Amino acid sequence: MTREDFSHTLSEQGLRHATLDDLNNLATIEAASYPKAEGASYDSIHDRLAVFSDYFWLLEDNEAVLAFINGMATNQTDLTDDMYDDANLHNPAGDWFMIFSVVTNPDFRGKGYASQVMTRVIQDIKSQGKKGIVLTCKEDLLGFYGKFGFINEGISSSEHGGVAWYQMRLTF
Repeated sequence: MTREDFSHTLSEQGLRHATLDDLNNLATIEAASYPKAEGASYDSIHDRLAVFSDYFWLLEDNEAVLAFINGMATNQTDLTDDMYDDANLHNPAGDWFMIFSVVTNPDFRGKGYASQVMTRVIQDIKSQGKKGIVLTCKEDLLGFYGKFGFINEGISSSEHGGVAWYQMRLTF
C-alpha cells in the first residue's frame, strides 16, 4: 500500500483530532485498556482535551472509536510522571512530542488500528518540525514500537502505576 493509499484509507475510516465531545467515550476506552493505576483518569483526559486536543488523534468507523493516541509537546527530552496529569506543561512550540496513551478499543483489537494511528502521528509530528517522539511502555511492547523506528533507551525513571517502564525514542 502506498502512502497515498494509506492516507485515503485513514480518511475513509475517520482519522481526526478528538474534541471534548469525545471525552466520555475516550475515558471509557482508556479505563478498559489499562489497570486503574496506569490509565488516565476521566479528569486527566478532560484536562488534556481542554488544553491540547490537537495532540489527540482518534480513528473511528461508523462513530465507534477504534483507537486513539494522545500526548503533549515539550522541550524536555524525557517523559516524566508529572506530565501525565498536568496539561499545563504542554508547550505547543516544544521540540519533543511525549506520547501518553496508545489505546485500541477492546472490541477492535488485533486489526492494526493502533498502528494506523501511530503512522499518522509520526507523519504529523515530523511535519511540525519537532525533533522526535518519546514514549514509555512495558517490556512486552518494545517490539511493537521498534517496528516504527523507536529505540529502546532502557528502564525509565517513571514510577507511574508502580510498574517498570521502558523509555523509547524516535528521532527525526
